[in-house]
Amino acid sequence: MKKKTVWIFVAVSFIISCIIYAGNFYYKVTTTLETIHESEIRPVSKLRTKEIELVKKQPFSLLLLGVDERKNDKGRSDTIIVITVNPTINSTKLISIPRDTYTEIKGKNKVDKINHAYAFGGMDMALHSVENLLNIPIDYVVQVNMEGFKEIVDIVGGVTVENGNAFQVDDFIYNEGMIHLDGKQALSYVRMRNDDPLGDFGRQARQKQVLQAVLQKGASVNSLMNYNDLLSSLKNNVRTNMTIDQMMDIQKGYKNTLNQIETLSFEKGEGKKIDGVWYNMMNEEELENVTAKLKEHLELE
Repeated sequence: MKKKTVWIFVAVSFIISCIIYAGNFYYKVTTTLETIHESEIRPVSKLRTKEIELVKKQPFSLLLLGVDERKNDKGRSDTIIVITVNPTINSTKLISIPRDTYTEIKGKNKVDKINHAYAFGGMDMALHSVENLLNIPIDYVVQVNMEGFKEIVDIVGGVTVENGNAFQVDDFIYNEGMIHLDGKQALSYVRMRNDDPLGDFGRQARQKQVLQAVLQKGASVNSLMNYNDLLSSLKNNVRTNMTIDQMMDIQKGYKNTLNQIETLSFEKGEGKKIDGVWYNMMNEEELENVTAKLKEHLELE
């Protein structure tokens, strides 16, 4: 075989291999996204006059639920984070909702802790209840099994966060300052609250730290090297009402929004016992201020 012919053969073989790899990658991605899609969750918020057009890069909101599922028990959404994304200014905002927040559970005709909404009616009831509390449209919802969360952290190579208070939990020692966490360490880090001087508010801050780090690491090129592991973990541990097309549109048009992430917080709520049960009572002025900021970020009137 002539030298020129050999190089042509090698080049063609390489191109064919790339096509096969890309096709296999696309097939696995679409199969995974189809598996995690929950079609029964309503796709459009009742507070929207019309559906979001992601191809036009419009701002949107997403509810992230971290759920500790147990055997024969749906579990509760102990992590409740609302994310608003505005691609026009390449900006993302995160706000954690205290799990013990006393609020109306939409569809249940009762007032209770907001993390009970998921236990009563899954993602749909949680979505409606959070939307009612914040008075903003929640466009999409993503549920993550917290046990699977540690797998995702490991797949992206761990995360580095700045710890404000040294503590020890689950045989792990977390020093003050910049620390690198693997999956197990990250899960214990975001769950701890009893030894935090800020209680649940400190836990919320740590949740947002780790989430921000995972989002930024997950968007990097290096994470694609482990795409098989990542897709497998997503298939087993994540559910969402977003369609494949919507997820693809977000991947294409919204990646730069992770360059500027601002964390908001609820800090003025007060604890109160009602019939022997402890609740977090929102400060109404603070709640209105957060709602106003999120509405502005979503470019709502």
